[in-house]
Amino acid sequence: MKKIIILLFGLVTFSTANTIRADVTAVTTQGNSGAYTFKVTLKSTETGCGQYADWWEVVSEKGELLYRRILVHSHPDTQPFTRSGGKISVKPSEMIYVRAHMNKEGYVGNVFKGSVHTGFERVTNLPHFPKDLEKQEPLPTGCLF
Repeated sequence: MKKIIILLFGLVTFSTANTIRADVTAVTTQGNSGAYTFKVTLKSTETGCGQYADWWEVVSEKGELLYRRILVHSHPDTQPFTRSGGKISVKPSEMIYVRAHMNKEGYVGNVFKGSVHTGFERVTNLPHFPKDLEKQEPLPTGCLF
């Protein structure tokens, strides 16, 4: 990863030219209370099975894993891409987070927050989710291509 250093007014900032990311860019839902299907659009810096978004997930405000959609292959030539998952048991007004995971880097990208009732938007202030959430089942068993 190439790093670029920019000096402005005596402040040093760091920027990476090839930042690894798995950004949630859109979330929509359909269905009935307690059984919603989520459509999640991701844009990620995938290169193949060595670097790809391996899941997206829905997490409660308390940090509980509510649903995880495993992505079984990489999408280096189809960006952004959308995948559906569910039936997810949430109340229409329940505030939840939707985020994506990169196979080797972890949670590195935009996160959306909202509810089925109000819709979802990108947020920057995130709670401290439990570290063991990343190790909870279901987990991917590999990458097909």
